[in-house]
Amino acid sequence: MRFLARPAPASAMLVLLLLLACNERRTDCRDCGTVVVAATGEPSSLVPPLVFETVGRDIGDQVFERLANLGSGSSPLETSAYRPGLAQGWERIDSLGWRFHLRPAARWHDGQPVTADDVVFSFDAFADSTLDAPARSYLAGRVRSVAEDSATVRITFMEPSPEQLYDATYHVRIFPRHVWAAIPRDQWAADTTVAHLVGSGPYRVLNWKRGQFLTLIADSAGTRRERPAIRRAVWRFAPDPDAALNLVLGHEADLMEAVGAPNRVQRVLADTSLQVESYPAAVYGFLAFRLADAAGRPHPVLHDREIRRALTEAVDRPTLARAVFGEGTKVPPGPMSQLLWIWDDSTRVLGFDSAAARRVLTRGRPLTLDILVPATSPTRRQLALAIQEAWRKAGVNATVTIVEFPVFQERLAKGRFDSYIGAYLDEPSPRSLADQWSRSGWGVLNYGRYGNPVFDSLLERARRQSDVAIARRQWREAMDTLNADAPAIFLYALANKAAVQRRLENVKLDPYSWLSGLPEWRIDPKMALARDSVR
Repeated sequence: MRFLARPAPASAMLVLLLLLACNERRTDCRDCGTVVVAATGEPSSLVPPLVFETVGRDIGDQVFERLANLGSGSSPLETSAYRPGLAQGWERIDSLGWRFHLRPAARWHDGQPVTADDVVFSFDAFADSTLDAPARSYLAGRVRSVAEDSATVRITFMEPSPEQLYDATYHVRIFPRHVWAAIPRDQWAADTTVAHLVGSGPYRVLNWKRGQFLTLIADSAGTRRERPAIRRAVWRFAPDPDAALNLVLGHEADLMEAVGAPNRVQRVLADTSLQVESYPAAVYGFLAFRLADAAGRPHPVLHDREIRRALTEAVDRPTLARAVFGEGTKVPPGPMSQLLWIWDDSTRVLGFDSAAARRVLTRGRPLTLDILVPATSPTRRQLALAIQEAWRKAGVNATVTIVEFPVFQERLAKGRFDSYIGAYLDEPSPRSLADQWSRSGWGVLNYGRYGNPVFDSLLERARRQSDVAIARRQWREAMDTLNADAPAIFLYALANKAAVQRRLENVKLDPYSWLSGLPEWRIDPKMALARDSVR
């Protein structure tokens, strides 16, 4: 597209994109839809093993396919919950192996056929230490893939596990061997060639103006369906959430994944052309205590379980969660988002009891504790200040320290904090809780160095259970133990509030990949025509 070579304001570029999209109009504007997404940040890469950011995942999910897709809200243990992706079917061979049959006539966007060799190549890349994909620890040395013929792949695991089908499908997006095999893997991260971003999904990459926008265009060559009604999807990259929200409120974008605080939601609702779609998010937030430092020396105050429990009881978590995040946000029964299938309202948790907390926290010499937060998150700062006040009322001299994010990460790694406000993004499996809260997570994500052999044993037992009902009970028992120890105050499990232009129809948001339903969306032709005439 010639205009990309000429300097122009981002808004002018967007108008040109919309005009080009509507050149495709026939008798119904449903055939010429363009959707613009306001995104906070920009992906560093779209090569599947190198995608770390959620924005990159959102874009990549339209371009690259998994072998199969887990139904939203389902447990990874439920083999019936998986739907065909690049594979049209699969079967278990034995306790260690699965066989996948690729979709007939599946093709890459450049017209080349998709083969089993592409699948084997993709699995190898995701396990490669040079690329160091986020899922490498689940694949390297644990999974082996072999092409049985051009359309059949056998995936073998090194040991039995109830989540084999999940590991064979969720982590790995399949991408073309014929494009990437000849390029040294240590050069993949620096490769900015759009022509190399070839997938088999419903959309292909048309262009990428770094720092400004990326455009996808519908492509039905490699899919089983007709070309999507939304013919183009444009991601506008904003430097921060405020700038992204302004794109939506200025009618320069149609969508924003998470609007944020209640006052921001009200700004969206004040615009009659916009609506707010609420859906559970894969995020939970917490205040974690440091029980020991990096050298293993116990914290002089927080090693005491009774003190941690009292600090937890001093905080009115339901009121705090609603005040900061609005309706729909819940206090989790442990370290989990609303989406995680192990959520159980019967889990035992410590309630709000300010009087009991004060009795414990004021019976000795006055306590002094600090809360560490990153400067990049106003929300974490707001939470920290509210907890500081709650602890002050309970007799604790609490301070809040705000540092830049690299310093924040460094201090966590070195154990230089009393407590910190953190947040984690769930995947559908709860097994990452081991990295976050078990002894095996020391030096990984368990910065507070909590360790309880009983909890670790319960965690391992639940992880190996294949029966969903029994596994739920075992996960709840593990959470009961964790909550009783109070290594952290589990503060909130988010419900996202997405801003959506009313001209969009059939919008369904998948919490684990909010834009994955884009190929099924449509545009109200009357509202689309009105918008086009304004532009």
